[in-house]
Amino acid sequence: MTRTAFVQSLQELQDGVMSLGSMTEKAIGRAIDSLRNQDSALAQRVVDEDKRINEARYELEDACILLMATQAPMASDLRRITAVTQIATELERMADHAEGVAVLTLRTADEPLLKPLVDIPRMADIARELLLEALDAYVEDDAERAKQVARRDDEVDRLYEQVYRELLTFMISDPRTITRATHLLWVAHNVERIADRVTNICERVVFVVTGELEELNRK
Repeated sequence: MTRTAFVQSLQELQDGVMSLGSMTEKAIGRAIDSLRNQDSALAQRVVDEDKRINEARYELEDACILLMATQAPMASDLRRITAVTQIATELERMADHAEGVAVLTLRTADEPLLKPLVDIPRMADIARELLLEALDAYVEDDAERAKQVARRDDEVDRLYEQVYRELLTFMISDPRTITRATHLLWVAHNVERIADRVTNICERVVFVVTGELEELNRK
C-alpha cells in the first residue's frame, strides 16, 4: 500500500468514528426525549438501532486490525489507529447507556413521571455537547481543546448530585415514590457515565497528539 493509500485508509477510519459518534449522539437525545414524553415507540427505536451502533463499532475495529496487520504502522500512525478502536468502544458503550434509558422508559411508560424532568435533560444536553466537542477535537488534533472539554465534566457531576439529593428527598418524604425515584436515579447515572466516557475520548485525543497518556479531570 502506498503512503497515499494508507493516508486514505486513516481518513476512512476517522470518517467512521464521526459517523458512529453521530449515531451515538442521536441515540442519547432520543432516549431522553422518549423518557420525557413517555414515548414507548421512540424508546423502542433507540433499542432497535443499538444493534447498528454495535455493528459499526465492530466494523471499525476490524478495519483497524487489518490495517495494523498489513501495514505495520509506526509511532503516530499506530497511536491514531489504536485510538480509533478505543474511541469506538467508548461510543458504543455510551449508546448502551442510552439504550438503558430507553429500556427504563419502556418499563415505566404506563405510569406518570415522578416530577417534570429538568435537570436530567440538562445533564444529557451537556453530555451531548461535550461529545460533539470531543469529536471535533479528535478531528482537529487539538489536545488543548480536548482538555477543556474534559474539565466540563464537572458540570454534569454537579447536576447529578443535585438530582440525587432531590430524588432522595422524595423517597424519604414518601416511600411510595421509591420505585419511580429509583428509576430516575438509574437514568441520571446512565447520563453521568456518558459524560465520563467523553473524558475517556478526550484522553485518547491527547494521546494521539502528544504521545502521552494523561488522566484528565479525575476525581
